[in-house]
Formats: sequence, structure tokens, C-alpha cells
Amino acid sequence: MIYNATQRELADKIEPGLSNWKDWKWQLKHSIKSLETFEYLTGIKFDDEEREGLKKTFEKFPLSITPYYLSLINTKNYRNDPVFKQAFGSVEELITLKSELRDPLSEDKDSPVEGITHRYPDRVLMHVSNICAMYCRHCTRKRKVGDVDYVPSKKQLAKGIEYIRNTPQIRDVLLSGGDPFMLPDEKIDWLLSEIHDIPHVEIIRIGTRIPVVLPYRVTDNLVSILKKYQPLWINTHFNHPNEITTSSKEALAKLADAGFPLGNQSVLLADVNDCPRIMKCLLHKLVQNRVRPYYLYQCDLSEGLSHFRTPIGKGIEIMESLIGHTSGFARPIYVIDAPGGGGKIPLMPNYIISWSTNKVVLRNYEGVITTYKEPDSYEPKKCDRDCENCNLELNLNEVDESEAIGIEKLLSDACDTISLIPENNERMQRREDNV
Repeated sequence: MIYNATQRELADKIEPGLSNWKDWKWQLKHSIKSLETFEYLTGIKFDDEEREGLKKTFEKFPLSITPYYLSLINTKNYRNDPVFKQAFGSVEELITLKSELRDPLSEDKDSPVEGITHRYPDRVLMHVSNICAMYCRHCTRKRKVGDVDYVPSKKQLAKGIEYIRNTPQIRDVLLSGGDPFMLPDEKIDWLLSEIHDIPHVEIIRIGTRIPVVLPYRVTDNLVSILKKYQPLWINTHFNHPNEITTSSKEALAKLADAGFPLGNQSVLLADVNDCPRIMKCLLHKLVQNRVRPYYLYQCDLSEGLSHFRTPIGKGIEIMESLIGHTSGFARPIYVIDAPGGGGKIPLMPNYIISWSTNKVVLRNYEGVITTYKEPDSYEPKKCDRDCENCNLELNLNEVDESEAIGIEKLLSDACDTISLIPENNERMQRREDNV
């Protein structure tokens, strides 16, 4: 078994003479969950005032770090270390602003049955556990993660599966948590089998941070189970280049070699990755390891995260440094997950400068201004949403005849709606009162 000197030293401190470092269950058994253990293993010492504040933080938001992830901390410069900031608590987490929410994405409100969030028309999120290998300090579900009492039984999960089975418009199921890969192999096998057998479910996705914080969990047995349920997509969560290690690369290679499309969702974090150079380095390392950057998230309005949030302008600056400056498949989509459950809203730099009836004025990443001539001969076709008889749709076995909603509804020729009006609009209320 080979690992670096720091890991050897940590292993000997944790359990002298034993070399179980790459056993994922050993890692979990020895997770660092107290301030005293953290200080002992790292040699970092906090003064009495800071220790008092940190203990209060961990009473509200628990501490849990795998020995593996702990070994990535630069203890000589820990105050500036991106791994330390993501893994270890801060007294700033006890600061709750008025704008911060316990459930910022209203996942609980969009839950038709326990464990299911149904927000988008054709897909659901299934919350399969509150347990993670590590408790990330920037987690949007801080209200739930760490609740050791919530590991749903098969009976509880079966209710969510039944909802999916009885809702035929669901074609995409995302397993999330906590971390789905923290479930035992047998339970993962059963869960995937049940969902995979539902005829209208086309794909299953798994969101996991295991390759980042506990790569040894990606065992040959786990991979062999997952391979039975293709098409299966796996999204992971690397935030900084320092997290891409030899061990994480091996875990990613196992998953990629097994045929799973891999994506990555990063969160933009102040003093961790809010730098164009750092972000570009991360993205390049990801694609080198066959991981496609998927989302760059603006940090959510969860309780105690104000010290992690950046202005949106920083994210736009980072996107400006990527578009045109690196490969298209190496660029994530920068999004805000809208507070209140509005879903993901893409944020982009502006490239359309002006627009007339037959010409668009554009600029490129260099600042070059150019034009695109619109076609003179284009004749718009009326769409009555009668998809079965449309001459544009040929040989489709399954025709989506769902009704247009939102902005799509305003654009549809089949609908007479001209405005989307917010509920309780005062002007509309006055109209009704005057009738």
C-alpha cells in the first residue's frame, strides 16, 4: 500500500501500526469529528477564544472530515488553504443574515412525498440519505446533512419510488442526499433496480462528492453494481485543483472506464476558487480526467454562508475568462439556483450588442464587433401544438403533447396568452374590484 508521508503519519497517529488507509470503511470509522482530534492530528492549535467560537459552530453545524481529505490540508498555511476552508468550520457560520434561509431552494415545499423534490416537469430529485463522507461547510442542505437519525429505510424509499412509478412524465431521476454512495452496496443495488424497472424512467443520475473526499469508496464491487443500470450519469463536486489527487484520479478512471458519463458541479466560493486562473486550472484537470464541467453555482442563500458568497460579477468575470479562452466542453454553465424554488437560472456575459429587424450586432471574447445577417426568406410557421400531424416531426414514436408553460407559453402560437402576471398583482386586483 503506497501513500505519502503525511498520510502515513496520520495513519500512525490514528491507529499505530495499521495500514488500512485505502479501506473506505476504515476512513469513515476514523473520521475527524471533534476540535481536539483535529488539533492532535494536524498540529494546528487555536487560541482559547477561537476554540470557544468553533465549538459553538460545531454544535450547530457538525464537523466531519475523512482522514484522506484532512491529509490534503497545507498545515503550514492552513488559513489560506482551500481544503481547510471547505472542511473545517468557521465562527462566521454562526452569522445568519436576514436574506439567508434554512431551506433556500424550497425543496421541502416542492416535496409531494417524503424524500422527493419535484420541481421541473420531467425530472425529480430523490433524497436518499442525510449522511455524507464529509460535511462541507458550504453545503446548501446544512439543515439536513449530519442528521444521523435520517437514513431512510427501504419502506420510506419505496414511497418515493411509488410516486415516480405513478407519475409518467418523469423521465429523469436524480439521486442525491447527503451522498447516495454512503449507502451500503446492497441498498444501492436495490434502489437502482427499482427505479430502473420503471418503464418511463429514461435515465438515472447520481450526485456524489465521494471521488473528492473519499475516493476509496469507488470499489470494484460498487462499479460492477452500477454497470447493471445504464444509462447512469454521475456528477461529482470538485471545487479546487488541489482536490484532484492520484487517488481521486483513480476513482474517476474506474467510473469513466465503466462507461459512465461524468460531470462536475462546482460552487463559486470566496477565497477558495474565485479566481479565473484557479477555475481554469480546475476545469482543465477535470477534462483531462474525462469529467465534463457541468455547472458553476453561485453560492446559495443557506444559513451561515455569507462569508463564502461572491458578487455575481465575479462569476461573470470568470466566465469571460473562459469563453473563447478554452475549449467549449471545458466550460461550465454559470447558474443561480433561484431562492424559493425557481430552479437554475443561467448567467452569461452579454454578447448581443444590438438587434434590428434583419441584422444582429455581436461582440466576441476579444472585443471584436461583428454582424450576423438574418435571413430575408424565412417564413415563420404557425405552431398549433398538434405534434402528431406536424411535417417537421418525422418518425417519432413518442410525441410530447404537453402544454407549454412559462416563457415557452408566451412564444407559442397555439396559445392566446400575452402576459404572465404574478399572483396578487395590485393592478389586476383593482380591475377585478371594478367589474
